[in-house]
Amino acid sequence: MKQGRRVERKVQKPKRKMSSEQIEKRKKNIIRTFITIVALLIIFAVAMVINNFIILDNNKTTNLVINNRNVTSNLKNEILIEDNIIYLSKGDIENFFDKYIYEDPETNQIITTYDKKIAAIGFEDNKITVNGSQKDIYAHAINKNGTTYLPITEMKDVYNIEIENIEETKVVTMDSLDREQKQAIVTSSLAVKSSTNFIAKTVDRVEKGDTVIVVSSEDGYSRIRTKNGKLGYIKSNKLENEFTVRQNMEDEKQIEGKVNLTWDYFSQYGSAPDRSGTTIDGVNVVSPAFFYLGTDGKLKENVGDEGQAYIEWAHNNGYKVWPMVANAEAARESLSITSTIMNSYTKRQELIEDIINVCVKYDLDGVNIDFENMKQEDKDMYSRFIIELTPRLKEIGLVTSVDVTAPDGGETWSLCFDRHVIGDVADYIIFMAYDQNGVSSTIPGTTAGYNWVKLSLNKFLTTEEIEPEKIILAVPLYTRLWTTDSSGELVSNPTVAMNDIDSTIPEDAQRQWDDELKQNYVEYTDGSNKKQMWIEDIDSLKAKVGLIKENNLAGVASWVKDMETEEFWQMLKQELELD
Repeated sequence: MKQGRRVERKVQKPKRKMSSEQIEKRKKNIIRTFITIVALLIIFAVAMVINNFIILDNNKTTNLVINNRNVTSNLKNEILIEDNIIYLSKGDIENFFDKYIYEDPETNQIITTYDKKIAAIGFEDNKITVNGSQKDIYAHAINKNGTTYLPITEMKDVYNIEIENIEETKVVTMDSLDREQKQAIVTSSLAVKSSTNFIAKTVDRVEKGDTVIVVSSEDGYSRIRTKNGKLGYIKSNKLENEFTVRQNMEDEKQIEGKVNLTWDYFSQYGSAPDRSGTTIDGVNVVSPAFFYLGTDGKLKENVGDEGQAYIEWAHNNGYKVWPMVANAEAARESLSITSTIMNSYTKRQELIEDIINVCVKYDLDGVNIDFENMKQEDKDMYSRFIIELTPRLKEIGLVTSVDVTAPDGGETWSLCFDRHVIGDVADYIIFMAYDQNGVSSTIPGTTAGYNWVKLSLNKFLTTEEIEPEKIILAVPLYTRLWTTDSSGELVSNPTVAMNDIDSTIPEDAQRQWDDELKQNYVEYTDGSNKKQMWIEDIDSLKAKVGLIKENNLAGVASWVKDMETEEFWQMLKQELELD
């Protein structure tokens, strides 16, 4: 038997049969992979489309772009466009242009103010009155479904704006003419994106050579506004020849540095003092008592030859002249005299026109409105007076300063002022930080304690939310000598000028420093009567003036000239770093 080679065969093991669960799982994995691939392809395709083609939102309603910001979502009411006249609702004008816009029931007009303009427009005649001058326009205010609309295209001079209605894209643009605007030339045709992200919607397309408005530039991208009114982004290197169309317009301040105002009071029965040959070291504003409301409600003046010589003296020495306009005589006669004027738009305008006329007549630099003793319920209408006066004065380069009392006190003394509005509108609000205990007080006390002044000032800054650079702190150059009898009843409390204090109190009277009030106190007897004085001297005034620098206030005012000692001016000059 032939012995052969043994051959080993490799026997293949039979494949294990997959269960139905495993088959189902594999199918799901295949489907999931397929869906992922398709999704990625779709995302890639969409990205390619978005980055290469325009996908514009067709505006269903008119979009509003104000100073390169699309404010459409903030509109309270729709924009109306009728016969090429664009109307904005009163609520939207209040939101974007004039928060003090007012519908006057007396004249049935809308009264609106903005910067250097005050305008009145009615609901019937196609006329508008701007800063006292009436002119014809092509539309008037209308009421639609209970909403008041104003023809803003007819009021662009009031708000100092230019308006463009881009009908093709349903965009209305409004640009303030006192704001900077830059433009540039596009170097190639490209898409304008909604953001700087890689995947971003195309909002518009620009062609090579197009001129666009450059809103801002950062990190290699520029935000632009196209000729279609669309806002978006392109790369900054796609722009050339950037140029400034107009620059920011800012009003120059009359006073550089701190204001140092002193009131020069001589009443309506006196005449301006002769200050020729004298100067007041550090002072840059004088406020003589030139104007007041008479009992007939008309503006009276007390200038004369002496007053004109006073103005010439002031200007020759570099002092601005902001004379007082007071209602003292009218207020003493009756609260209703001032009230009648404040509650009538027509009478307010007559008074404002008279103020403007005397300012021009006497070449003044501003006014100091000193209305006191008014009805609490007239608070808002007094604010209206300041709102309407300020743009008229600003138009001719004059300053509006308004005197107010501390934010606590009586109805006709303190609660008659809306300090927030006055401080917002006027150039300066002057806090008369004195008469904490005044002529009508029945209990002796300080004229202006440091703690009271500081607390009241804090209310101006926080509760009333007034910008510190608008607040002038007024300090007293006087105090009071309080006399009470043996039963404690008040006998008298006459004013004592700062420069008469030393000659008024006995030499042996002991002065005691009160660190809370930051002033010296003196008490002595005169027969059976007790005498008390909270002294206003250099030390007490220096402490109060320190609050000006501490809070970055606009400056100081002093009541009243000729009550001070000479060292007072030296102290102010040093403390406030005045020239």
